[in-house]
Amino acid sequence: MKGLTLERIAQVCGGTYTGKKEDLGREITMITTDSRKAEAGGLFAAIKGERVDGHDFIPSVLAQGALVVLGEREPSQWQKQPEAEKGSVSAAPDDGSLSGMAGNYIQVPSTVEALGAIAEYYLEQLQIPVVGITGSVGKTSTKEMIAAVLAQKYNVLKTDGNFNNALGLPLTIFRLRKEHEIAVLEMGINHFGEMHVLAKIAKPNICVITNIGECHLEFLGDRDGVLRAKSEIFDYLRPDGAVILNGDDDKLAQLREVKGIRPVFFGLGEEKGIAGADDIAGESAAGAENRIYADHIEKKGLDGIACRIHTGKGLFDVQIPIPGLHMVRNALAGTAVGLQCGLTPEQIRAGIESLQPLGGRFHIIHTENYTIIDDCYNANPMSMRGSLEVLQDALGRRVAILGDMGELGANETQIHRELGEYAGGLDIDCCICVGLLCRHMAEGIRSANPELETIYFEDPEALLANLLRLLKKGDTVLVKASHFMHFEKIVERLQAES
Repeated sequence: MKGLTLERIAQVCGGTYTGKKEDLGREITMITTDSRKAEAGGLFAAIKGERVDGHDFIPSVLAQGALVVLGEREPSQWQKQPEAEKGSVSAAPDDGSLSGMAGNYIQVPSTVEALGAIAEYYLEQLQIPVVGITGSVGKTSTKEMIAAVLAQKYNVLKTDGNFNNALGLPLTIFRLRKEHEIAVLEMGINHFGEMHVLAKIAKPNICVITNIGECHLEFLGDRDGVLRAKSEIFDYLRPDGAVILNGDDDKLAQLREVKGIRPVFFGLGEEKGIAGADDIAGESAAGAENRIYADHIEKKGLDGIACRIHTGKGLFDVQIPIPGLHMVRNALAGTAVGLQCGLTPEQIRAGIESLQPLGGRFHIIHTENYTIIDDCYNANPMSMRGSLEVLQDALGRRVAILGDMGELGANETQIHRELGEYAGGLDIDCCICVGLLCRHMAEGIRSANPELETIYFEDPEALLANLLRLLKKGDTVLVKASHFMHFEKIVERLQAES
């Protein structure tokens, strides 16, 4: 890994090195926090988790050939013998046991913070463009869209899953190699100050914000707080960088200048959310000029959604393979980034149409008995509404299995009830609400639409015991809740039944 010698690593993270002096000039080959993946020449970072402490695996990792370990404990706390002197290493006994094992070690106050410092330095050595993506809803799907577009021209490294926090972001950066030409990094937070830390590591060339919604209100207070927290991404935006924002979001539309940079807005605008809308100037309801916008939007059921994208440098028609109006905005964000990075409209269209769904994020699974919309990875009011809207377009009986949404703060009860009232006004056939908070969602549904079949269970286990008798062959079933509800078990049961 370019520039990551043991000496440089210790300097960058302010660590104390204990080990062989002759190894100080050696570069590591990889970094991992999983002791099972540690390999010869690599660095193992010992993280103390809630259930497992990585420091307990240091002797076995060194036995596997790891070049160095990064950790917080004093060496004497994990070695089976007294601490080795700095600049030296004790040999293991002839019997092959670990009782005398010692090795190269860098001690730091915080392993997570040290990894952030190392990632920041490593990214600076590689000198490749970075696209940083944040927002309340749709970060991962937007990241996937942007990466699919950029892959038409560049060798792209993107965030895996949701490795988007103070630990996940560095681990993503450590996957970069010399063949990569651009990095697409998702950045997620739930407290003030966290985005500042992530932005310092990534120093994005392009900042993308998807929206400002009712997420993490427990910690951020209200949507204005969410905007302030997300806007911390601009703290380390490159001076010659670009800002790409959803112009249909009333909060983002207020950001007319960022560090002297005029944002590029994308969106649908007030009159563009329907098929056959006129080709009008891209002005959003919030007043921001949408320089990249979509019209002629045509829903294709669960097969996707079609639209025409206007760029200011021409237009093109595209078939987005994943359904939902939110996917049009994702495609617009991908278009904006693609244009910034020198792609042609033809390359951008090809990238959008190549997009593949992720498990747990509006992944449509066709089985013998049901069509399952697996959207169970996470949920908040904005994403819940979007998924329910798409469910309306499905064929057959439309069933929504909805679970509790977390981190909504003091108004969580009212927010769940309002979501229920919204669901009650949609064209779906059955709502199954699960969880203590979802009792209020069920009440909201029944209040708004007493005719809609509404069923309530206190917990997922109670639902699983009754699940199959509630469904019919041919149903389309949306499964959505916050991650802590573990609704993947419901998806697994539905697939197993088929």
